[in-house]
Amino acid sequence: MKYSISIIVFCFSLITFGQSRKISKDTIIKTTHNVQIKGQTVPYDAMAGMQPVWDEKGDMIATMFFTYYKRNDLKDTSNRPIIFSFNGGPGSASVWMHIAYTGPVVLNIDDEGYPIQPYGYSDNPNSILDIADIVYVDPVGTGYSIMLEDKDGKLPDRDKFFGINADVNYLANWMNTFVTRHNRWLSPKYIIGESYGGTRVMGLSYELQSKHSMYLNGVIMVSPADYKLYNTGNAIGTIVNIPYFTATAWYHKVLPPALQSKPLEDILPEVE
Repeated sequence: MKYSISIIVFCFSLITFGQSRKISKDTIIKTTHNVQIKGQTVPYDAMAGMQPVWDEKGDMIATMFFTYYKRNDLKDTSNRPIIFSFNGGPGSASVWMHIAYTGPVVLNIDDEGYPIQPYGYSDNPNSILDIADIVYVDPVGTGYSIMLEDKDGKLPDRDKFFGINADVNYLANWMNTFVTRHNRWLSPKYIIGESYGGTRVMGLSYELQSKHSMYLNGVIMVSPADYKLYNTGNAIGTIVNIPYFTATAWYHKVLPPALQSKPLEDILPEVE
């Protein structure tokens, strides 16, 4: 009986300790790896950490998680490109650009994004790490990136982060800090944005160049979201949207009975 009670107390202590742990506001952890890219062995450092966001008064109002991959067999980085990568949403962390597109490793998934055996991950032969260092950024409210309470226990105004202009403003400040801390001002700089990230990086390119004197070498948009008014005269746009219209109609049960009775997985290949 005493033994059982001891086990329960021990487990409770572990749970309590785990719940009391907090994410460090400003830290970085580095590990070293190798990856095969296009038949070449590329050694690199993988750095994961938190970097703060400060307001105009110098108060820490948020901290953001990032993953930084840097090739480590090059002494001079002045000509080595550095790329900042963002996913969309705008509420998405940089997970898919990270582990399904440009990172040194990718999930074992098929072309539709479904996991395949053996489950896990493998070297990404198409990673861009052989030619550029990469920073995957999780904006505030995504991943481990959070707003921080002040000395009175109050969170900052959400308007400082959640809005088109606010988004690019604090992210530009954060990137300025990152480039300074990691001594990358001389490096060619690029930013990648996927989906809403396309809107984000367009704003960032202006913000960085006009307010931070950080002149970019390029902006890369991956399937950028298109927020202009729907153009009914665009035949190609209408065609590629038919599968989405079909899935929506199936969900709301307004398809003809012959189609509505089928599973969505059976309908979409026919529509496509």
